[in-house]
Amino acid sequence: MSELYTVVLAVLAILAISGLYVGVTNDAVNFLNAAIGSKVAKMKTILLVASVGIILGVLTSSGMMEVARSGMFNPGLFTFHEIMMLYVSVMFANVILLDIYNSLGLPTSTTVALVFSLLGAAIAVSLYKISHDASLTLSSLGGFINTTRAMGVISAILLSVLIAFVFGTLLMWISRFIFSFRYLNIFRRWGALWCGASFTAIAYFAVFKALKGVLAGTAVYGWISDNLLLAVILCWIFCSVVLAFLQLFHVNILRINILTGTFALALAFAGNDLVNFIGVPIAGLDAYNIAKEAGSTTILMEGLNENLPAQFIWMVLSGVVMVLTLWTSTKSMNVSQTEISLAGQGDDMVTGEQDSNVFSRSIVRASINISNFFDKVTPESVKEFVGKRFEYEDVEKNGAPYDKIRAVVNLTTAALLISVGTSLKLPLSTTYVCFMVAMGSSLADKAWGRESAVYRITGVMTVVMGWFVTGIGAFIIAIVVGLLLIWGGTPAFVVVTIACAYMLIKSNFKSSKKSDSMPEVVTENNQVENVIGEVCSMMKVSTQIYDRTLVAVLKEDRKALKELVRESKEMYDESHKIKYSLMPALRKMKGSGLELSLYYIQVVDYLNEMAKALVHITKPAFEHIDNNHKGLSQEQTDDLMHINDDVAEIYGNINRMITTNDFSDIDTVLTMRDALFERIALTTKSELKRINAGEGNTKASMFYLTVMSETKAMVLQARNLLKAQRYFLEHAGGNKYRI
Repeated sequence: MSELYTVVLAVLAILAISGLYVGVTNDAVNFLNAAIGSKVAKMKTILLVASVGIILGVLTSSGMMEVARSGMFNPGLFTFHEIMMLYVSVMFANVILLDIYNSLGLPTSTTVALVFSLLGAAIAVSLYKISHDASLTLSSLGGFINTTRAMGVISAILLSVLIAFVFGTLLMWISRFIFSFRYLNIFRRWGALWCGASFTAIAYFAVFKALKGVLAGTAVYGWISDNLLLAVILCWIFCSVVLAFLQLFHVNILRINILTGTFALALAFAGNDLVNFIGVPIAGLDAYNIAKEAGSTTILMEGLNENLPAQFIWMVLSGVVMVLTLWTSTKSMNVSQTEISLAGQGDDMVTGEQDSNVFSRSIVRASINISNFFDKVTPESVKEFVGKRFEYEDVEKNGAPYDKIRAVVNLTTAALLISVGTSLKLPLSTTYVCFMVAMGSSLADKAWGRESAVYRITGVMTVVMGWFVTGIGAFIIAIVVGLLLIWGGTPAFVVVTIACAYMLIKSNFKSSKKSDSMPEVVTENNQVENVIGEVCSMMKVSTQIYDRTLVAVLKEDRKALKELVRESKEMYDESHKIKYSLMPALRKMKGSGLELSLYYIQVVDYLNEMAKALVHITKPAFEHIDNNHKGLSQEQTDDLMHINDDVAEIYGNINRMITTNDFSDIDTVLTMRDALFERIALTTKSELKRINAGEGNTKASMFYLTVMSETKAMVLQARNLLKAQRYFLEHAGGNKYRI
C-alpha cells in the first residue's frame, strides 16, 4: 500500500474534525435559536442542554454511512485510488463551502453540501474513467451516478421551504390568537393542555426521528407505529396532567418545554446528521481497510455497498468535537444572529441592516393592498377583537427578541414537520425547516411591521437563495477539485491540500479578528462610553481624510483619492448604522432621563451629517481627477491650503476637548469657526469674480465651490457636535467619562 493513501487518510481525518467544527457551527442555529431568542435561560444552561442532547444522539446513532458510501454513485465501478480521490475532493469542497457560508453569517444545509459535493466529485472521477476507456462514452455517465437521490433532495428543498413557512405562520397565528401577548392569565388555565400538545409533538419527533435507529424493531416502537393515533392521545393526556401538576407548584412549564425541544433537536442533529460531517472520512477508512486486506489499490470497491456501522470510538470522538465546537465557536453565534435578527419582535431589529430590492418592495406593496381589502370587508367588531389579541406587550420584561410562546411554536412546528417528513421518507433539511418556521411565526406574530418588512423579506430571500447556491457551489467546486486530483496525481494533491489549509486558517483567523472587534451589547452603563469612543474616532478620521483629500487633489493622485472615497464611505456607513440603532439604544438609556436621550440623538445626527459632508468632498475630488480634468489654479490652491490649515486647527481643538472632556475653550472654537466662515465667504466671492472675468475653467471652479460649501457644512456640524457632546456628558455624569 502506497504511503500516499496513508497521507490521504490522514488528511480525511483532519478534514473530518474541520467538518465537524464547520458543520456544528452552521447547524447550531437549528436547535439553539428558540432558546436563545426567547432568553429562556442563561447561555451556559442552553449549551449544556444541547450538549447532553448531542452526546446522547451520537451514542444512540445507528452510525450508518450508506449515503457517503453509495448514495450518489456506484462504488463497485470505481477502484480504490479513484474512490480515495473522490472522497478527498468531497471533503475539500464541503468544508470550504460551509466555512465561507458561516463567515458570511448565512445558515445553509450540510445535507445539500454533502449530496452535491459527492455528486460533483463522482462526475469528475467518472469523466476520468470514460476518457481512459475506449469502450466507454459520455452516455455511460449515467451508469456511474445515482441521480435519484439528488433529485429527491432538490424536491424536498422546494417542498420544505413552502410547507415550513405556511405551517409556522398558521400555528403561530392560532397560538397568539388564543393566548395573545398578555398570555399569563389564560396560560394558567389552558397552558398545560397547549404545552402537553407541544410535548407530544416533540416526543413523536424523538421517537420517529432522533431515536429511530435505536428503537426500530423493538416492541414499543412497533406498538406505537401500529396504534399511532391512540399513542398520541395517551401521550397528550399524560403530558398535560404532569404539566398541570407542575403548574400548581409555580413551575414555568414553558421553560421546561423550550429546553426539552432544544434537547430533542440537538439529539436528532447528532444522531442523524453526523453522516454529513464524518460519513465521507469513515467511508474512506472502510475503503482503505478493504484495499489493504486485498493487497491491491486497483480493486473495485464493491464492498462499500454493504451497510457497515461506524466504529463506536469514532462516534464518541465525533460527539466530543461537536460539543467542544458548540461551546467555543464564535461563528455559530454569528449564524444564529442572522435568524434572530430577522425573526425578532420590533422594527428596529433589522431596519437599515439589509438593503431592500424590487422584489421585496413589490411583495410588501401587494401585501398592504390585500390587507386593506380585507380591512374593508371585515366587520369592525371582528377587527377590533382580533387586533387586541395581537397588540404587542413585553410581559416577560426580559428584552428578548420574542417571547416563550413563539419559541415553543418554533420548536414544536419544526419537530413535528421533520418527524412527519421522516416517517414519509422525505429527506427534509432541518436547516430549511427550522429557519422557515421561524420566519413564518415571526410574520404571524406581527413582527414584520411596515418599517422593517422589506428588509426582512430581503434577508429571507438572501438566505433561501444561499441554500440553492450551496448546491451549485458544492457541485462546481467538487468537480474542479476532483478533476485536479484525479488528473494531477500527487503534485496536485499536495497543492490543493496546502491551498485548502491556507483558506481554512485564513477564514478562521479573520472570523476571530472580526469577533474580537465586534461592539459589545449595548447597555445603559456602557452606552455613554460607546458614544464618546465613536465621536473621538470619527473626528480624528474625518480630519485625516479631509487633509489627505485636498493634498491628493493638488498632486492629482488618483489612487489615493480612490482609497479616500472608500474610507469616507465606510465612515458614513458606520454613522448611518449608529443612526439606525437609535431606537434600541434609547430603550437601554430610558432610565437616564429625556435630556440625555435628546443630546444623544443630536450627537448621532451631527456625526451622520458630518460624515455625509465628507463623502460629498471626497467623491467629487476623485471624479475630477479620474475624468482627467484640469487641475486647480494657483489662486485656488492657495485658498484651499489656507482653508485646510484653519480646518485642521479647529478640528484639533475639538478633538482635544472631546478626548479630555475639558470644554473650557469651546468659545474659542466658535470664534475660529466664524473666522473660517468669513474666509470661505471671501474666497467664494474671489472665485465668482474670476468666473465672471472668464478666468479658469468650469470643472475646476465647480469642484472648488463644492469643496467650500461642504467644508462649511462639515465644520458647522462638527461645532454643533461639540456643543451637543458637552451637554450629553454633563447629563451623563461629567468627568467620570474622561478618555
